[in-house]
Amino acid sequence: MPIRRLEEGVIRKIAAGEVVDRPSSVAKELVENALDAQADRIGIAIEGGGIDLLRVADDGVGMSRDEMHLAIERHTTSKLTREEDLHHIRTLGFRGEALAAICAVARVTLLSRPRGSEAGHAIRVEEGRVREEGPAARAVGTTVEVRDLFWNVPARRRFLDSPPAEARHTFSSLRRIVLAHPAVAFGIRSGGRDVLDVAPARDPLARIGQLYGPEFASRLIPVVMEESGFRLRAWFAPPELARPTRVDQHLFLSGRPVRPGVLSLGIAQSYARHLPRGQHAAFFLYLDVDPELVDVNVHPRKEEVRFRSERAVMDLLRRAALRALGAVSYTHLT
Repeated sequence: MPIRRLEEGVIRKIAAGEVVDRPSSVAKELVENALDAQADRIGIAIEGGGIDLLRVADDGVGMSRDEMHLAIERHTTSKLTREEDLHHIRTLGFRGEALAAICAVARVTLLSRPRGSEAGHAIRVEEGRVREEGPAARAVGTTVEVRDLFWNVPARRRFLDSPPAEARHTFSSLRRIVLAHPAVAFGIRSGGRDVLDVAPARDPLARIGQLYGPEFASRLIPVVMEESGFRLRAWFAPPELARPTRVDQHLFLSGRPVRPGVLSLGIAQSYARHLPRGQHAAFFLYLDVDPELVDVNVHPRKEEVRFRSERAVMDLLRRAALRALGAVSYTHLT
């Protein structure tokens, strides 16, 4: 076949696949946008596992009509202006792809009112194009309503799990974001039922207590360490609170939930002689890093990062775990 230019609709769907693969990724991107918009409270509603409906409403700065039209286009963002800005990223979003990707594979309605405006505006988007718009009533902030995810990409829709399973994936992703941002209030409804409603917390430990219970939080061992370019606030569970899986191993990089991956190897080694085979330490690591020392522009979903010195971060976390284990007495497990 001769080389030819792809149609714009095909390009949008291919690009969307790199950012959006299931409802949980839609929820993550929309909630991160709300956080970047300085929201104090974020409400999330899920129906049909997020396949039928996923709605995110915030009380952030809002968008004007012109900004809403720009926001649904690819590579439009308020978070970067120059190439050099990629080396100083302090926001959760920055690629300018997420909302355009979602609009390419779902039926989307945006409703927003910016600060200083007397009225809001709504636009309805399908196949990446505005189909309807007009004035709408709303308090300051933004609501994004996503319906019929992958309605126009049936092959991708067939690969989704059942609605209950997708709802679990989405809640798990949102839970990490809730832990990462204790100062923000969150409400999550699924299937018309409240599954989470938390007020702003005074600090990360208080937020952990809201999600895991105050008794669990009271037994965590705090560690604070500061080194050149790094500030770590960590809470480690004692060995007797070990888990059968790694689901309660959390790393938050300057407010961004990331996968601990190989960075947690030193922690695992520190705990190894204190845990039975098949058990894993639970921990909550809040690591603030100089943006010059980390690259968050590794993958479109922004779930992985690359440090200038991965070894230095691994060693910092290992020493933090050793300090926590040295701060308590416990029964040696074999």
